[in-house]
Amino acid sequence: MNTKQPEKYGRLMLDVAGTSLSDDEYKQLQNPHVGGVILFARNVENRAQISALVGQIRAASAQLLIAVDQEGGVVQRFRDGFTRFPPMQALGDLVAQNSEVGLALARDAGWLMAAEVIACGLDISFAPVLDVDRDTSSIIGDRSFSDQPQAVIDVAQAFIDGMHEAGMAATGKHFPGHGGIVADSHLEAPIDTRSWQSLEVHDLKPFDALSESLGGIMPAHITFPAIDPCSVGFSSFWLQTILRDRLGFKGVIFSDDLSMKGADIAGGYIDKAKLALDAGCDMILVCNCPEGAQQVIDFMTVTAVDSSDKIAQMRARQFMSWDELENHPRRVEIIEKLKQLSAK
Repeated sequence: MNTKQPEKYGRLMLDVAGTSLSDDEYKQLQNPHVGGVILFARNVENRAQISALVGQIRAASAQLLIAVDQEGGVVQRFRDGFTRFPPMQALGDLVAQNSEVGLALARDAGWLMAAEVIACGLDISFAPVLDVDRDTSSIIGDRSFSDQPQAVIDVAQAFIDGMHEAGMAATGKHFPGHGGIVADSHLEAPIDTRSWQSLEVHDLKPFDALSESLGGIMPAHITFPAIDPCSVGFSSFWLQTILRDRLGFKGVIFSDDLSMKGADIAGGYIDKAKLALDAGCDMILVCNCPEGAQQVIDFMTVTAVDSSDKIAQMRARQFMSWDELENHPRRVEIIEKLKQLSAK
């Protein structure tokens, strides 16, 4: 009989300052309430350095999920030595022109993105974007596969299948949809006045259709006052009643970064952390504010916040080294196809 207990992870994901860990960061990562690290462009020099940094992080604690935003297009933290992916809208447009060719490339792109990230020792890229948009949102735009819900579903499923093939769990964002408003939640607290009926037949459809394929979902820092007075990431209605109960999502709910301006409507870092956890977030992100991250760690310590046994399911499930991946025939072929797509 297997009596092994599930691995439990701390529920805070934070960032680090540079290209290697300081002594204080190494110690901080050993805190049991820290369960993840996200890397940004400032943490990157080259592939060897990324792998070394990841090794330091793993040495600090084996119970850490390591993440990056490697969507493609403008949101690609790893660049030098990595495949340059076009914006996801280019894949959606290709599928609209030639479904068979486009969906095959979407799957290949998902595989390659995930394989390159995993080859550096990370677990996940926060991808794909499931927002339905083309040119409405100032922050989504061409990060979206399409402005048609079914097209988003089709292309995202192919991309997710490729990620899974490489051994990476997928994280859909930004639930229930960030594509209907111009405002950027990094800079302000957006309000979307649409009704439940409007969302249900449009923005929400990809999250509903793909919920069983997603290991994680990240809610948007948006308030839909016609539906619920609370911002989505702080709303038990959105995260429990809709996402868990109605959509049947069983994976990990990640908060979006609590240092974004869109989250400030909830108050300071302790207020934001408490509200996000109470609403149903399994892991909360605090980035680009070391003081805020430490406040959250102190809050979690004092209140004895439980660790989570859900987060371990987001760890990479297999590993291909860069030596194996560098000149892999499939990688070489995909890179050429992506270059041709970008040149159109």
